[in-house]
Order: sequence, then C-alpha cells, then structure tokens
Amino acid sequence: MRKLLLTAGLVCALAGALPSRADAQAFITPFAGATFKGDAPASKLTYGASFTFMGKAAGLELDFGYTPDFFNQDQGDVVVVGDNNVTTAMASLVVGPGDGPVRPYGVFGAGLIRSALSATDFFDDVSTNDFGVNAGFGVLGKITDHVWVRGDIRYFRSLQDPTDDNDVDLTLGKFDFWRGTLGISFHL
Repeated sequence: MRKLLLTAGLVCALAGALPSRADAQAFITPFAGATFKGDAPASKLTYGASFTFMGKAAGLELDFGYTPDFFNQDQGDVVVVGDNNVTTAMASLVVGPGDGPVRPYGVFGAGLIRSALSATDFFDDVSTNDFGVNAGFGVLGKITDHVWVRGDIRYFRSLQDPTDDNDVDLTLGKFDFWRGTLGISFHL
C-alpha cells in the first residue's frame, strides 16, 4: 500500500509540473551516436528516436534506442560473441527551460533494458528483460522554427530484484553503460 501511495503522489506531482496545451511543444528526434564505458566492451554505433512533449519548465519523453553488436570487441577476424544487441525503451521526465533558441535540459527516467545474445553451437541463446533507469543532460539548438539540432549524454543502469520472494524489491543492477547521441529534432 505504501508503494502505491508513493507512486500516486509521484504521478500527481508530475502532472502538476507538466505543460498545459497552450504552452506545450512536441518534438520527434531521430538520433545516432555511440555507447561507451561501463559494460560496453568497445564504443558501438547506436541509433533510435525519441518523442518529447515539453512545456516551459518540464516535460515527458519516450525514448527508444537500439545498439547492434553491443557485446563484441574488435579482435581482428575473430568474432568473440555471436549476434547480439541491446535495446532500451524509456519514459523520462525532462527538466529545462522550454523557450529560447538554445535549451539545455536534464533527463531522468525508467523503462526497459533488453539484452539479446545468439551464441555459438556450444551455448544457448540468452536474452534478458530488465527494468532500468537513465539519467543525463543535453541541449537543443534552433536551426529554423521547425528544425532543431539535439545532442545528449545519458547513463543507463539495470534494476534487479535481489531476492526470489514475491515482493518487488528493486536495487541497482550490475549492467550499465553510457550513450552519447546527436539528432535532428522536428518541432511538431
């Protein structure tokens, strides 16, 4: 019951901070970049898209990212790991000024981190679906009224339930990485 009340309070607080229709702006941003550090054995190409609904001080964002070949290291002609990828789907709170030609922002959210690995003949395929969190910062820069450029850096970390009981006790997991992206934002 306590978790339910805490969640309801958080939703109410977010609803009060979100924009009204009159001052809201929506952006769709296809992006590309790289994953690095943490459990990323090497810098890898990542791409995806986000949809951001922003007001004067806060907004919401849905972010989808995909990194093929996440776990492979470049070892010449040797393939260390079979086909693999990491997919993220996050809903985040975005905080920053909602007007002006240059808009810095901070972002914090939660969602899904999916890791998939198609192993060799000796091992079974492995995939995990973990809850995860992301936090970061970035900046939007206006090119025209409808086209903006956006760059950001985010940290992703899995959440795991350390016990096998029926309670949901999420703690920070071991899987983590950074993502830096650059994209073109289209003001809707």
